[in-house]
Amino acid sequence: MASAATLEHRNRRTMLVAFGIALGMLGLGYAAVPLYDLFCRVTGFGGTTQVATEAEASLAERMAASAGGVTYSIRFDANTSRDMPWEFKPVQVTDRVAIGQRDMAFYTARNNSSIPVTGTATFNVEPEQAGRYFNKIQCFCFTEQTLQPGEEIRMPVLYFVDPAALDDPNMEGVEQITLSYTFHRAPEQPELPQESGS
Repeated sequence: MASAATLEHRNRRTMLVAFGIALGMLGLGYAAVPLYDLFCRVTGFGGTTQVATEAEASLAERMAASAGGVTYSIRFDANTSRDMPWEFKPVQVTDRVAIGQRDMAFYTARNNSSIPVTGTATFNVEPEQAGRYFNKIQCFCFTEQTLQPGEEIRMPVLYFVDPAALDDPNMEGVEQITLSYTFHRAPEQPELPQESGS
């Protein structure tokens, strides 16, 4: 039969192991969001687009020279969250782009409220498998946008579709890629004034 000292030692060890496991799970919980975000950006999971440099865009243009003029229809979609008092839309709903070639699209946003409003845009592409090949070089979605009451702006997106898409069997049959943005009010903003009669 084990002595009291041996039992106390086992209990203490069991408690330390349990505490270590709990601490590890807590750490994984905190790391889950940035790890998931990194995973989506690397793989294009969930339609997450890629961010490219000018050098990567130039390389894609050189690679596209042997692609035989393959083109994609790009559809531009714009949405706002319910608490966002902006009118937000693409200037052109669709465009045709040669694979590997840089192209620029424009969206407009107008603040219809009586106070300055700062917004941030979330984005994705459909079909989801196109996310890893849709590269943005410049985008209004990289930073917050502040519009004064009644102010309207044009916001550019400079992008290209990576020629590597041609080697992916999951991209076979894809003819159109939809780039979709949703503007949300940035956190820590003043409440919007209530409309009269509401």
